[in-house]
Amino acid sequence: MLNRAQTDRRHRGMGPGPDQPATMTRVFPVALLSIAMGLFPGCRETQGPGKDAAKSSGTIVLKVAHNGNESHPFQKGFEEFGRRLESEPGRAVEVQIFPNSQLGSEQETTQMVKLGLIAASASTMAGGLATSVPEAELFNLPFIFSDLDHCYRVIDGPIGQDLARVIERKLRCVVLGYWFSGVRNVWNFKRPVRVPADLKGIKIRVMASPILIETFNTLGAQATPMAFGELFSALQTRVVDGGETDDLDLLYERFYEVTKYVSLTQHMYVVTALIFSRKVFDRLPVDLQAAVLKAGKASVEFERAATASLSASARDELKRRGLQFLEVDRGLFREKVRSVYDNNAERVGGMALIERVVNERRAH
Repeated sequence: MLNRAQTDRRHRGMGPGPDQPATMTRVFPVALLSIAMGLFPGCRETQGPGKDAAKSSGTIVLKVAHNGNESHPFQKGFEEFGRRLESEPGRAVEVQIFPNSQLGSEQETTQMVKLGLIAASASTMAGGLATSVPEAELFNLPFIFSDLDHCYRVIDGPIGQDLARVIERKLRCVVLGYWFSGVRNVWNFKRPVRVPADLKGIKIRVMASPILIETFNTLGAQATPMAFGELFSALQTRVVDGGETDDLDLLYERFYEVTKYVSLTQHMYVVTALIFSRKVFDRLPVDLQAAVLKAGKASVEFERAATASLSASARDELKRRGLQFLEVDRGLFREKVRSVYDNNAERVGGMALIERVVNERRAH
């Protein structure tokens, strides 16, 4: 299993992170496309000819991509995925991991999976999937999940499976499972935010999700979509006043250097689909197809455990570095954004589906 990281493009504005650019400024640059297709030295032909490559090299090479750094749970998940596949008896399999957005933004690598240019990617609902699969924004509705257990019951149950079928149809992929990338909170350097009124006029960077943009505008903030890689410098130059991320990004991206107050809004649980190209999958031998499904399932448990462990230690480290974590009344925030549900019900599958998600909370 190879880790293809050369540099950390996510450090201080040099590349996008697990959430995504506000717009796609390029469509498969020649260099990135060449890497994806295995035309550079050291990248053997994998996807594309598929079977012919396997015959000529004796090794089936699968390229996978994500936008976290080498410490991120996405990396841990793909490493476990690779270990499982590479230990399959009777098959020579090599999983090449491309972290740090080396092959492009999350939106771009999602499309590469669809086209069969790479085998798999970690695609968040708000980053990689929102523009291609509007139904995925169901899980981006603010405060849709009350806690992590509620989130897992929904995404691992019939609702999550139904959405997986939609994702598979629209992206011509196989959803191997749902990873988890933390709970997002809003933070800023201007003033403590404890109630929605405290957000009035604060410029908050958000992902390109229409639902997230509407959510923060409704709360009274000035929602400002921009590339994740631009956020650090935008905070330094006061273009924006804050952002909304999980604790891992606060730590890994060193945002603690340019912010002060973290309000524990827990407005979004970042659900991430582990998607595997249908085009690549169909070219694999039947026994290896079964192994991919099994390895994907195993990686879900491993990645989620890594997220839990790393997030807990990240919170402690952020406190040591001086960030102030503020408790809030989530009910006040939830009530303020009720209109977001009404305005977006149709695009995410209907109000009845939203109620099904909410009722999972009440049923336990």
